[in-house]
Amino acid sequence: MRSGILHLLAGAAVAIALSATSASAQKKYDTGASDTEIKIGQTVPFSGPASAYAGIGKTQAAYMRMINEKGGINGRKVNLIQYDDAYSPPKAVEQVRKLVEGDEVLLTFQIIGTPSNAAVQKYLNSKKVPQLLAATGASKFTDPKNFPWTMGYNPNYQSEGRIYGQYILKNHPNAKIGILYQNDDLGRDYVTGLKEALGAKAASMIVAETSYELTDPTIDSQIVKLKAAGADLLYDASTPKFAAQAIKKVADLGWKPVHILDINASPVSATLRPAGLDISKDIISTNYGKDPGDPQWKDDAGMKAYFAFMDKYYPEGDKQNTVNIYGYGTAELLVHILQQCGDDLTRENIMKQATSLKNVVGSLSLPGMVINTSPTDYRINKQMQMMKFNGERWELFGPIIEDAGPAG
Repeated sequence: MRSGILHLLAGAAVAIALSATSASAQKKYDTGASDTEIKIGQTVPFSGPASAYAGIGKTQAAYMRMINEKGGINGRKVNLIQYDDAYSPPKAVEQVRKLVEGDEVLLTFQIIGTPSNAAVQKYLNSKKVPQLLAATGASKFTDPKNFPWTMGYNPNYQSEGRIYGQYILKNHPNAKIGILYQNDDLGRDYVTGLKEALGAKAASMIVAETSYELTDPTIDSQIVKLKAAGADLLYDASTPKFAAQAIKKVADLGWKPVHILDINASPVSATLRPAGLDISKDIISTNYGKDPGDPQWKDDAGMKAYFAFMDKYYPEGDKQNTVNIYGYGTAELLVHILQQCGDDLTRENIMKQATSLKNVVGSLSLPGMVINTSPTDYRINKQMQMMKFNGERWELFGPIIEDAGPAG
């Protein structure tokens, strides 16, 4: 009997030893990860021409504080290291190199803006460091064949452009379109998508195109040019500072075009309020997330959780600012991906988990919208709904539209 018990105990000890060995064997780490920490790097335009987006990074930092307070991700604390790149590509290169080679982060998360992401994309791919959930919708950031370590978060700008094109053809088939665009990948992708949707009609419908540089102090002359060309629909592919200038100048000129504004420039507090809510009425855009200013979500569980989070972790932030909602939603998705990684915190597994999302529902996504990705389709947000500004807030209208266009 005694020998039988000893035998069982010995067997149990072997089993425990084996399970401990296999558990430790299952733990896989790349630079920036350990039993206690996950090191993540990010650049944010805390200053410069796109500082309206600074709230994204502040909200994300607050979200990670909340996660750490709750015990971290699978027992590991998140160390989010943020640097200001002032929306300057050379500065972004310098700061991202510092994150990778100095701070030795496991991955970069939500580098903000098309110019900054474009400046570091080749570098990060050459180092095989994930450029995860990049805050841009330029098509080059959902191109797994050429850039397998880069995954954009925002709706693909060409997809969004195609949706606007479909909307124009259906609702304004005789429009004379004047295009204002930021002279970078962001602006050019929006123009490409629009022209793809208009097809053969693009040549006759587009009466003028004009671009601006991020360094331009004003875009008044561009707006004057579009009005003079006889445009009655303004297709505005810009960012908050310049969109606000465009809205003001359109009003100053007494011009009344149908005004379509891309999603990046749609935040009320960053664009429409500085321009003037009264003169922003009837502007059209699109969305894929709940707007905190929309009363239909006042009893929504996800929105209640967001408001409680803001009160506790980022009380100085504007709860109504959709920039902060965006920061919250992206941080939530990052945590989901890292949780799925379990104890395999290798860069390869991070990309594997991010590119195999199945029917993920964000707590602030519009009802009916889900996230699905695959190794050949890196696009996170492929579904959108049109919206119109009523002078106080955005109102959604029409069905959810899914762009079935090519990945990237």
